[in-house]
Amino acid sequence: MMGKRITLRRFWLISPVLLALVVLGSAAHRAEAGEAPPWKLCFSPDGRCSSLILEAISSARESIRVQAYSFTARPIAEALVEAHRRGVDVAVIVDKSQNSERYSVMSLLSEANIPLYVDYCCAIAHNKVMVIDGKKVVTGSYNFTQSAESRNAENLLVIDDTKMAKAYLDNWTQHRDGARIFAAK
Repeated sequence: MMGKRITLRRFWLISPVLLALVVLGSAAHRAEAGEAPPWKLCFSPDGRCSSLILEAISSARESIRVQAYSFTARPIAEALVEAHRRGVDVAVIVDKSQNSERYSVMSLLSEANIPLYVDYCCAIAHNKVMVIDGKKVVTGSYNFTQSAESRNAENLLVIDDTKMAKAYLDNWTQHRDGARIFAAK
């Protein structure tokens, strides 16, 4: 059992790197053809990754689906609220720890009538994902927190790829279907 746990942990630790290699490899081919790469990459601290997230949110015209392990960054929450106000269909799934997280933005999102779900499926729902308009994926180790921006060593990848977005959206839907609706306190 311990060996299986270590193997899974190693997989989840290297999976963002493998994803980046696949994306970067396909982007190299596109760059040779003179096209802009279909991705943006950022590292924190001090990489200004939150600006890539805010840019992705502001580009949304139809929908935003969020999966967040830790979500305490007010600027990101406020951008989601603004997107919701301009008619974008926004929905958020968080880890159960956000029910008691002191600085969670769940109340802010709830007050804006954004559908919120709490994922109890696993030991932790450790996803950090946004799917924008079914075409763009924001993912990486970067939690939606101020610490991810200014204190932690994190990575963030924004990928324009419809097939990848569909895979992430299918996963989002599966988690939402097993989640509970967030009850504001």
